[in-house]
Amino acid sequence: MNYPVWYLPDTGGGLLIALIAVTHVFVSHFAVGGGLYLIFAEMKGYRENNPAILEFTKVHAKFFLLLTMVFGSISGVGIWVIISLVSPAGVSLLIHNFVFGWAAEWVFFVIEIVAAFVYFYTFGRMERRTHLQVGWVYFISAWMSLFLINGIIGFMLTPGEWLVNHNFWSGLFNPSFFPSLVFRSFMAFLLAGVFAFLTSSFQKDDLLRKTMTVFSGKWALISLIGVALSGAWYVAILPEPAQALVLGKSPTITTFVKLGASGLIALLLLTFILTVMRPALNRKPVALLVFCAAFMVMGSFEWIREAARRPYVVNEVLYTNSIYKKDVERLNQNGLLSEAKWTMHKSITTDNQLEVGRDLFILQCYACHTLDGINNPLKPKTKPMSYAGMIHYLQKTMHSRPFMSPFIGSAEEAEALAAYLTHGLHGTE
Repeated sequence: MNYPVWYLPDTGGGLLIALIAVTHVFVSHFAVGGGLYLIFAEMKGYRENNPAILEFTKVHAKFFLLLTMVFGSISGVGIWVIISLVSPAGVSLLIHNFVFGWAAEWVFFVIEIVAAFVYFYTFGRMERRTHLQVGWVYFISAWMSLFLINGIIGFMLTPGEWLVNHNFWSGLFNPSFFPSLVFRSFMAFLLAGVFAFLTSSFQKDDLLRKTMTVFSGKWALISLIGVALSGAWYVAILPEPAQALVLGKSPTITTFVKLGASGLIALLLLTFILTVMRPALNRKPVALLVFCAAFMVMGSFEWIREAARRPYVVNEVLYTNSIYKKDVERLNQNGLLSEAKWTMHKSITTDNQLEVGRDLFILQCYACHTLDGINNPLKPKTKPMSYAGMIHYLQKTMHSRPFMSPFIGSAEEAEALAAYLTHGLHGTE
């Protein structure tokens, strides 16, 4: 409300966040688990005195370095840019409450970058034990980045005791911290195996391809069990409203739950076949199928986690439209326009009612809806509604659709928004 809104009528900002965030999270989890995979693959090569495995590990390390350090870093910056534009109030809240957490994460990230470059460029040139120690430095730093970011992201869904004491540690070690950390760690190890399937499928040596496919498959299968068990633990500790949404109260979330479950089953079947039954089947198209199934699982989880917070950015603190819950009563009494800094009109007249209604749509509805675009369009949904019916709906959204932010503002402002959504969009009397 106190920041200008970056208005994208066709896509909405939330869709852009999802596209950038899911791809980044997919690669960033690989950046954690893949570091541990490289250590154990290198140890396997030394233990079996197999130069082919060591050469595979070096090639995989190059792929790992390019993907995580280039795409991962650029998409990470992209997330900061897009969330700052779409939800500046939410970003401000997270930065001000966790500034030392972010600072620590950036320190670990710098160590991670240096260790990754040293690991790759000294492969085969450094004493074995020292080289493996560099690999461990990388993995521990990467996992500590995950540790810290996991706490901050988990806080958005389950702030817990922070709501009472506003303490940094209460916010970081929130109720979902450990279930989410275990889930994300197993997901990172799973993706290490999935990406290694992809690298293995490019190997021309059939024996090496089969050997590394089985090795990677064991990683993936064990991790899959951990993902399933920790995922159930994670759902069990969710607050009751969020848990109800995940377990079927929200039709859109249910769709993504089914999508994620389908990806998990496909991933289990394909991994089991490639590991236990027919490792020779690991060719590029099959490895790509495994990759897509893993992306479905990761993408569905991230979308469900974000959607489970509805109608909040930070649960019980900040609504998706960047209005603080603590301010609702005052804004309902005084009117939203009295405090909104980026609106042209501060009062409503017969002549400006539709313009005010459009401003109120952008301030209150646009965070989750477009008018006639890709993201949850309102125009088709409001077409059958009357002006009086729309006013009644706005006043009751909190009770009829608890996953929607309530209308916040005066009765006169509700009438202006209703006029815009009916007469303004459809010419309704």
